[in-house]
Amino acid sequence: MSFSFDESVSSDLYVIKDFIQNVLEKLNVIIDDESVLFDIKLILNELVANGVIHGNEYDKKKKVNLSVKIVQKSIRIEVTDEGNGFEYDLASYDSMDLKCSGRGLVIVSGLSDEFYIKKNKVVAVKYLS
Repeated sequence: MSFSFDESVSSDLYVIKDFIQNVLEKLNVIIDDESVLFDIKLILNELVANGVIHGNEYDKKKKVNLSVKIVQKSIRIEVTDEGNGFEYDLASYDSMDLKCSGRGLVIVSGLSDEFYIKKNKVVAVKYLS
């Protein structure tokens, strides 16, 4: 099984909903496991929304780039925004602080088998059975 999707979307929260739905419809044809599709939907929503909100600061002139690739038995999701990037230590997130910022990345990390952050690019890899 192989799949490749590489597109950009404007930093508009109303637009990204249809953008992500389009990707999910394509993946639905390839991936049969509903729980995996649910995880992928959460990952896509969190990462693309983070790019819009935190990376591009809602600037509709800036784009969020999404690359989704299925190779053999894994799906690789890469999201890049036009922001300055950031350094984030997942271990430093304390859920008892009740902060909203950072929670999405913790969720994505928990749903992914591999998770990387480098400046303004976030990569999540999920193994498929």
